[in-house]
Amino acid sequence: MSNIEKVKIKYRIGKSKTVQAIIVFVAFITTLPLLFIIGYIFKEGITKVNWNFISKIPAPVGESGGGIVNALLGSLMIVVTASIIAIPFGIFCGIYLSENRTGRLSYWSRLAVDVLQGIPSIVIGIVVYFWLVKPFGTFSSISGSVALAIMMLPILVRSTEETLKLIPFSLKEAGLALGMPYHKVILKIIVPCGMSGILSGVTLAVARVIGETAPLLFTAFGNPYINTNMAKPMETLPHLIFNYATSPYDEWHDIAWGAALILLVTVLLLNIITKITTRRWKVQL
Repeated sequence: MSNIEKVKIKYRIGKSKTVQAIIVFVAFITTLPLLFIIGYIFKEGITKVNWNFISKIPAPVGESGGGIVNALLGSLMIVVTASIIAIPFGIFCGIYLSENRTGRLSYWSRLAVDVLQGIPSIVIGIVVYFWLVKPFGTFSSISGSVALAIMMLPILVRSTEETLKLIPFSLKEAGLALGMPYHKVILKIIVPCGMSGILSGVTLAVARVIGETAPLLFTAFGNPYINTNMAKPMETLPHLIFNYATSPYDEWHDIAWGAALILLVTVLLLNIITKITTRRWKVQL
């Protein structure tokens, strides 16, 4: 090997390592905003969180102490109800689109999902307000759940469809060749093989709506007390953070930081738990 060839090889190796270093540096830079946000929220909120904070209702204006148990319970009930409404519809719609990739109904369904994904959350809140709140004459947590369920649908449909498209067609052929009915092939073979991607979509959908405030301003509205009646107004963490962070009281600012920390930790835990529990399945988004 001549000296010229050795120089060329060293140049190519050096160029490759330089580009690799630039890519790693840029990837690290993209994570800095997330790290800064997480660090700042932890710094401001960690000293405010204690047992009383998560077990008591908010204190009246001018009094110290108080907690966010009403918002925790309200967020849990509204998000769980929204998931119960949206997850079955989203998954079954995704299954239909993955099995029927052509056709007029499939085309318009995909178009509707794409358009729905781009609609601002506040617009969905206004629509649900005129659908449910105004006719019944009261704000309610069930109307908030409906608004969040509508926001969850595009993510659930798309994640299910794209995941099931990755399943080899030979699996379905094998099930049908063994004499299994079509619906059993889908529910017993195809869907379990794509469970990782489907669960990832569920987690993304929940993480998307758990921090939404705009649609809840027109639907659940808020409640300073503990309420388990889904037909009545109910407090949520995002709504509480919005109200308390924009208030002129320092005590309420502290509560807002603590609530923001709990909301952030909840979203992080959802993602971590999903990654751990879906390792047994191979198909992922």
